Amino acid sequence: MSLFPPYETILLARTADVVRLTFNRPQRRNALTHTMMVEIGDAIRRVRDDGSVRALVLAGSGGAFCAGGDIGAMTDMPPPPQDGQDDPLVAPYRVFGDVLITLNNLPVPVISIVEGPAVGGGFGMVCCSDIVILVQGAKFGIPEPRTGFIPSQVLPFIVRRIGEGPLRELAVTGRVIGASEAFNLGIGRHLCETPEQANAILQVALADIRRNSPAALAAVKRLVLACAVQSDVEVLDAAAIELVVLLRRPDTQAGMQAFLNKQTPPWARADGDTGRTS
Repeated sequence: MSLFPPYETILLARTADVVRLTFNRPQRRNALTHTMMVEIGDAIRRVRDDGSVRALVLAGSGGAFCAGGDIGAMTDMPPPPQDGQDDPLVAPYRVFGDVLITLNNLPVPVISIVEGPAVGGGFGMVCCSDIVILVQGAKFGIPEPRTGFIPSQVLPFIVRRIGEGPLRELAVTGRVIGASEAFNLGIGRHLCETPEQANAILQVALADIRRNSPAALAAVKRLVLACAVQSDVEVLDAAAIELVVLLRRPDTQAGMQAFLNKQTPPWARADGDTGRTS
């Protein structure tokens, strides 16, 4: 991966084969602006297009993950459209939905470390993650209706994570839940007391990820996501094709032989060192 551009609202850093994306508007609890959504999308696409990245870690600066849309920025609106014309505000907000789709479909594992608020858009990004590590003090919800608007682009991703029933309750009450309730709902599968404990869990997760074939991880992610939107027959047909494609890869053959010989497969790196940093 080449050097990252100088983003205004996020930090993107690479250590070996792991990229960390940090939301960096701590003075606003990392609330989303249009610029921030565009920068997040650009960063995610860069990760997607680099075949040597093994994981993407999402986190927020200043003790907050992401406090949803920045209401201050949202009050700065262009004039309403003339009769019959499309409202110019629709397309910019729809951009975030495409960012979430790209994040959700990312071929590498996505890990979110959640401290403080993760509401609205932040909640949606967490629900596009494969592994979610909750720190006590994390908060989730879609309280936007209390301010008169809605979390328009995150709903499909949240409902797939927690189910329609819990989301309906959160939607009509605007209630914000804590880390323990989020853990019970399955938003995250790891609950810890401190950021240091969260980092320890992260390192274990990264070590587990590095034991797996990147090609196999990408394939199984595609199939898991397909289960929510395709029929069983479609998923099973695709799974059979994916399996055969993988079995015919030279690195898969080498990996299976390594397993039989109790050796390390070619893709496994204990420390993730690729000899590259940026």
